[in-house]
Amino acid sequence: MKKTETMKEKKPSKRLAKLAGLLICMLVASCASTKSVPYFQDVSLAEQSALANAAPFSDPVILPDDILSISIFTIDPASTAAVNQVSPQQALGSSSAGAIGQQQISGYLVDKKGEVELPVVGKIKLSGLTTYDARDVIRAKAKDFFKDPTVQVRFANFKVTILGEVARPAAYTLPNEKVSILDALGLAGDLTIYGKRENVLLIRDNNGKKEFARFSLNSAKLFNSPYYYLKQNDVIYIEPNKGKAASLNTARVQTLAIIGSALSVLVVLFSRL
Repeated sequence: MKKTETMKEKKPSKRLAKLAGLLICMLVASCASTKSVPYFQDVSLAEQSALANAAPFSDPVILPDDILSISIFTIDPASTAAVNQVSPQQALGSSSAGAIGQQQISGYLVDKKGEVELPVVGKIKLSGLTTYDARDVIRAKAKDFFKDPTVQVRFANFKVTILGEVARPAAYTLPNEKVSILDALGLAGDLTIYGKRENVLLIRDNNGKKEFARFSLNSAKLFNSPYYYLKQNDVIYIEPNKGKAASLNTARVQTLAIIGSALSVLVVLFSRL
């Protein structure tokens, strides 16, 4: 009779022990692993010099719907005042200072035909050209109207979008054309601890077709990628890791921790009976 009662007492004790172990495993698994957090883990001292010039940069080309900042300067500033005073264009994005929403950007809109219309100078086709080439084209035509003109051309709405697990997801309008993936992530405040660094997605519009590329921030191979330097309208998406799901319900995690602690205490008490 006593032996049967002892066996009945041990069975609940074993069950509680297994349940407590299972809950502890769940809690441990819910914690985000820090092994994949550091960037470029495979960069050795021998590779550092080789990585310096790994990713070639190619100048972006002008496309329809781009907004260009175009300025023409001469000895007589009054003669080019009409060209240099342009109406602001509406653009959606965020500045490097962090202001998000509709922005007023001064510049000339490239129309669907790839042309811009400058006061006095007239229409000029610029699509398919770099800003360097566009400067020469505009200068050649401006010589018919101005004496010894100097021309400056730059993108006014060079925009990239960063979504997902970053501190400040948004569309960012950038002040220059040479922008790397790391520059863009820095503007967005870097990845959160829940961002998948080993599976970053880049979406690029290439002649009307969507182009997809994946890369790992943990690997130095990123510096060799043709996608290391961004083009206008690129989208970067950071996927959440498994730890994100656990963090969405803090109360549930806390409850499991309390239950696990309580069961552990019960296991100890039953084991002493």
